[in-house]
Amino acid sequence: MLLEKINKPNDIKELDKEELPLLAQEIRDFLIEKISVNGGHLASNLGVVELTMAMHLVFDLPGDKMIWDVGHQSYTHKILTGRKEGFDHLRKYGGMSGFPKRKESSCDAFDTGHSSTSISAGLGYARARELTGEDYSVISVIGDGALTGGMAYEALNNASQIKSNFIIILNDNNMSISENVGGISTYLGNIRTSGAYNGLKNGLENTLNRIPVYGDRLVRGIRNTKQGIKQFMIPGMFFEEMGITYLGPVDGHNLNQLTRILREARRVNGAVLVHVNTVKGKGFEPAERMPSRFHGAEPFDPENGLPKNKKKKAAYTDVFSTVMCKMGAREPKLVAITAAMPDGTGLKRFRNMYRDRFFDVGIAEEHAVTFAAGLAAGGMKPVVAVYSSFLQRAYDQIIHDVCIQNLPVVFAVDRAGLVGSDGETHQGIFDLSYLSGIPNMCVMAPKNKWELADMLKYAIGYNGPIALRYPRGEAYDGLEKFRAPVAYGKSEILYDECGLALVAVGSMVKTAEQVRQMLQEMGISCTLVNARFVKPVDEEMLSYLAEDHRLIVTMEENVRNGGFGEKVLEYYNEVQAGVRVMQIALPDDYIEHGNVDLLKAEACIDAESVYKKVITEWLSMENEE
Repeated sequence: MLLEKINKPNDIKELDKEELPLLAQEIRDFLIEKISVNGGHLASNLGVVELTMAMHLVFDLPGDKMIWDVGHQSYTHKILTGRKEGFDHLRKYGGMSGFPKRKESSCDAFDTGHSSTSISAGLGYARARELTGEDYSVISVIGDGALTGGMAYEALNNASQIKSNFIIILNDNNMSISENVGGISTYLGNIRTSGAYNGLKNGLENTLNRIPVYGDRLVRGIRNTKQGIKQFMIPGMFFEEMGITYLGPVDGHNLNQLTRILREARRVNGAVLVHVNTVKGKGFEPAERMPSRFHGAEPFDPENGLPKNKKKKAAYTDVFSTVMCKMGAREPKLVAITAAMPDGTGLKRFRNMYRDRFFDVGIAEEHAVTFAAGLAAGGMKPVVAVYSSFLQRAYDQIIHDVCIQNLPVVFAVDRAGLVGSDGETHQGIFDLSYLSGIPNMCVMAPKNKWELADMLKYAIGYNGPIALRYPRGEAYDGLEKFRAPVAYGKSEILYDECGLALVAVGSMVKTAEQVRQMLQEMGISCTLVNARFVKPVDEEMLSYLAEDHRLIVTMEENVRNGGFGEKVLEYYNEVQAGVRVMQIALPDDYIEHGNVDLLKAEACIDAESVYKKVITEWLSMENEE
């Protein structure tokens, strides 16, 4: 086994050239074996095995700096830097991250997790290298999907000004998570298929080189002119015209070609883009055929790629999908927008049914939000479906383009709260804070699948900015008998007793119900309130609770700072109600990867932890009397 020889950075350089294809196969077999057990990002990693090997053959770690855009394709990089043992605990609590982490290895130059950042970070490294007088290579890897993000173009615009070597590798597999859309995808497709350009260039150079004395001089002249044969055969030649040297396209699964072009790129003074064509899911037929399904894979049978786990109950995303399709038939002005994630956000069915009212804008959340604002100003009813963590990238557009104008845009905020294995960059634990602080914004969270359906219908009919946040995973189907109509800013009292009240938001209503049962077993009566609205807070309900409750416990799957609990506490302080408020929330910190139930227990927001906190406080209050 050649993998046994890979135990630390740069060990790959000790292998014979003839051994490298076998190592590539062993890496693919290893990835399939480990991810089939633990889950993880499979298709993207299978597609960059040879590319990563070539980078490790040409460059030296940890001295040289490799920056992976998003970073979910860094598994081979982790293997080649001596971390293969960590795959037994990949993305598990306390185990190895599925993304690059500086605290995990000195070979990870930059923490990533969101898209379109690698060129900016790499350019920063390159400028720092110039200022400090150090000597190392900087390599930023970016996918063609990530190249749809505006931040990448801001970085490219600045990269053209650098005079020292800076290598950008464009990993072009015609995919982000779903198939790419838009002009850049078409442009890269033209480059991929432009055999005429490469053929003419090579033929022309060969012919000119045979001319005595002047031939070589003519070739150099053609290479140096900005209006050379690249611009002639590929209109615009986008990267070259920006001042970035373009090399490629090159076969991303041919190690000889890859190492040769990377060595050539290292000699360029200035920014150089190496265009690499790869196949997402390479070497595993199910992943090649269905790369979206194997983007973030659950445990599967390595023989056929079929999931190991039995089909689960409907997820919140499924409920959202069903309601959107039904409302699409009723509301001809309803339109749906996603940022490169029609599958993940549940909009694939809507796209199939109402293709002219569905818009995939690529990995461009900022554009998605302002585009939605324009649609709303034009009389349409846009729903922007996006993960909580990714919506953070469009904060300015939410404020400036939607809320200042008070436009009726619906934000369907999926993956809110703890999401688990993807870790800090993907936990949706800030949205209640960052959304509820914006004037004109209304923020809701459902307690179960029926309330999600009711809230989405309400939101589509609402005449202003409104956000509906819901968690990842199975939709809760308890508390079915409680289904009061959704009314603006009004909560729902599920059980009305006295003394102690649990006021919970969204997913925490289920937890609060469990805590209430534990308290009842101790003979403690307990009111349970489904808050429903985080903004506006139901002050009438809070005033009612203050009449015969001494302890109000707020519960939310959001950080404490700026969250629902702080709003409740602020209200009671203002009216001097004389009640004690206990806030159950996530710590103001970044939460690592791991099983969601385990993370809740560690953060003390699971039912057992909340019960212990509440009973301790309640008994303390009784002793004070």
